[in-house]
Formats: sequence, structure tokens, C-alpha cells
Amino acid sequence: MAIDWGRMARGVATGYLGAKIANTEANDKLNANIIEAAGIKFHEKTYPEWEKKQELYEKDYKMVEAIHGAKVANYFGEKGLFGTGSGLNDVESILSKYNISKGELNKLDLSTFEDRKASRLEDIQSKERQIMELTTGSSKIGPATIKNQLEGFGEGIGITTETQPSNVEGTPIVPVQPDISTSVSTDMPESIFTKKADPVGVETKFNSISRAVNEQMGYGEPIYRADGSVTFNIANDLKTTSNAHIALASSITQQRDDINQLDAVSLAEQELFKQTVTPFNIIASSIEGANYSAGSGKKPALIEGMGGQTIDAETTMIGDQSVYNFVTEIYNNELLKDAGRVNRHVFKKFIENLPMNITYNGEKLSDVLANAHELQYFRNY
Repeated sequence: MAIDWGRMARGVATGYLGAKIANTEANDKLNANIIEAAGIKFHEKTYPEWEKKQELYEKDYKMVEAIHGAKVANYFGEKGLFGTGSGLNDVESILSKYNISKGELNKLDLSTFEDRKASRLEDIQSKERQIMELTTGSSKIGPATIKNQLEGFGEGIGITTETQPSNVEGTPIVPVQPDISTSVSTDMPESIFTKKADPVGVETKFNSISRAVNEQMGYGEPIYRADGSVTFNIANDLKTTSNAHIALASSITQQRDDINQLDAVSLAEQELFKQTVTPFNIIASSIEGANYSAGSGKKPALIEGMGGQTIDAETTMIGDQSVYNFVTEIYNNELLKDAGRVNRHVFKKFIENLPMNITYNGEKLSDVLANAHELQYFRNY
């Protein structure tokens, strides 16, 4: 029987074409699944996480700027120390070990917070454009090629090509942060940062924390006696500050065997400002035209510049939380704890610095918080 070569050729061609179409359809479907998963991941997980991290960047930056100034904040901002929510603690940890030369720091041409914010925004928008181009473009490239084009999306912003999007509701961001403190001597210029002296040979006249605090800070007039003892005549408007400062310095020396009393006084001064002044500066900075003045003795703390108006702690917002929630969060998480309860001296200074024109349910928030503290209403540690 004669072989019909033409019919055979048509059969082979038809089979090949069918297989090619099936393979192309399979690739197209796989491509579409990969791209769809990446798009879902971006909009449901990556971008919300990115937004949350931007809030932490701003919080870290503003707290460091409030205490150490814009130059220091911008320096550590460039070093990638912010975005965790603990930026101020990290900076304080470094500055407890290293002295900083602000003269040398001022010579540096540093990016601003706004510069870095714009750069991060440009980066996330670039990632979004890349996904959109894949979504709307040709799907003729293979799945491996598409995956390669999506490689690196996860660095810093969390994109992967998993097929199931993750639910980020209520899930805290735990970014991996660099341990800058261990590389400070090599990563930071020696002209700017120098290691603090070893705590050997502490001056003997600073033989007690209270004496060290009051002498170094000048809270009172010292009265020296022939037997070597000293007492201080502290003005009424500085007694609360002195007691809170002593409490914090004592806590620092108990926690660290390697620190001398001079450095403990300095660190405690920074910590006192962070715990009892910075929160109210942050509140004032969130209200247009407002400025904060701390309290001392009979001089009440105020947020001014609003024409004598009061601030409702329930309705006035700082970002996405009320002033009331912000202040009670500081109380619960930031103030010095003493045997599981907020230290009474630090708390007294906190109340002294809480602006009297912040109200809650028609009462001064300072009174409400003081009463709640006495009743142990807030959670304790």
C-alpha cells in the first residue's frame, strides 16, 4: 500500500501545533497566576506594611530630632537606624558609648528627612510600576523570566511570588535592623565619633548619685561641711526635677556596672527629657501654630499659640491615635518602673510637665492621670 506522505505530514503538523498551543496556554496561565499573586501581594501586604513603616520612620526621626537636633537625626537617618519604632533608644545606646563632635557633624552634607521620604516613595512607586507593566504587558515570556523580573521585590518591602496573599491585619512589622553600635568605630568617621573613656578613676567627690546629680546640674546651692558631707538647698521649682533625675540616674547605675556616675548623670538627663518633655513636644508639633512650655514648681506646663483654647484629649489626634491614648501609652511603656509600678518621682515630673490645658471629659488630663495612678488603674509591669 502506498504511503500518503502528505496526510502524514499534515497529521504531524497538527499534533505539533496542538501541543504548542497547549504549552503556550499553560505558560500564559502560569504567567498570569504569578503576576496576579505578585499584584495581590503588593496591594494587600507590601504597600500596607510600607505605609506602617513610614509612620515608624517619622516617629523615630522626630523623637531623635527633638532631643539631639536635626543634624544628629539626619546622620542616623542616613545610617538606616530608623523605621523600627525604637530609633531613639538605639541612638541613645550609641551615644552612651561614643562622644559626638557636632562641629565635625555640621560639615557633612546630609540628606533631609523629606529627601529620604521622597526616595522611599519613589522606590515603592517604581515597584508598583514594574508590576503594572507585567500585568498589562505581553505574557509571551516564560514563567522563569517573569519570576526573575520579580526577584528583589521582597527586599525591604516584602514582595514574594507566593500564590496566597498574607493577611497583615494586626501583624506587627519586625524589620531587621543593623547593629550599628558594634561597627561604630569602623563605620563612623573617627573625626565625628570617639569612644568614651573607660570608667576607671571616677572622681571621688561624686560618691553618691544624688550629690552627683545636684552638683553637676546645679539644681541647688551646695553646703559643704568639714566632715566631707554636703547638703543642697534646692529651690522649690527644681525639687521635682532633681528627684526625678536622681531616680533615673540611680536606675542606670544599677543596670550598668560599666558606667561611672558622671556619665550616669548625663544619660539620666537625656532620659528625663525623653520621658517627661518629648511626649508633649510631639503633641504640640501635631497642632498647627502651637508650642509647648514645660512646668516647674508653680509655673504650669502649657501648650500655647491656640488663643487660650483647651485641647480635648479624646478628639485631638496624633496620627491615628488620640492624645489620651498617646499619653497613657507613654505612661504604660516609657516611664521608669520601680518594683512593677511607675516610679513616683518620675511620674510626679511627668504630671508637672503635662499641659494643664489638655482636658479629658471636662477635667484636666493631669488630674485624671494622677487619680488613675493612685488607683492603679493602668496596667503595671
